[in-house]
Amino acid sequence: MLLFLNDIAGSEILLIMIFILIFFGSKSIPSIARTLGKTMYQIKEASNDVQNEIKKSGMDIKKDMNFSNIIQETTEEIQRPLDQYVSDMEHAISYTPPKKQPITTQLEPENQTPVETPKPLDQQLDAE
Repeated sequence: MLLFLNDIAGSEILLIMIFILIFFGSKSIPSIARTLGKTMYQIKEASNDVQNEIKKSGMDIKKDMNFSNIIQETTEEIQRPLDQYVSDMEHAISYTPPKKQPITTQLEPENQTPVETPKPLDQQLDAE
């Protein structure tokens, strides 16, 4: 509104007031001024309501989004498998296989008597 009045000089305002007086008459000027004032007030209130509603919806969206929780949950989802991989790698690095023990085999059981090997047929005939 101030910018509008800065462009108009005093003589131009006087010319506009004379035009309004001649065109509308002296009796209707107060009602026109009241109507114009009410209209400007309603426009200002509507503008403020729209601004407040935009701010309120922005805050609601911000609360609904809750970026910090989303970021924290995503971080945890990514970190869990990585922690498991690190744990598996540490286990693999620190793993030492058990020492090999010598394998002992018993060819003959201890409680049994040894079996004699048969003599060749030549020696059997000579012995008789």
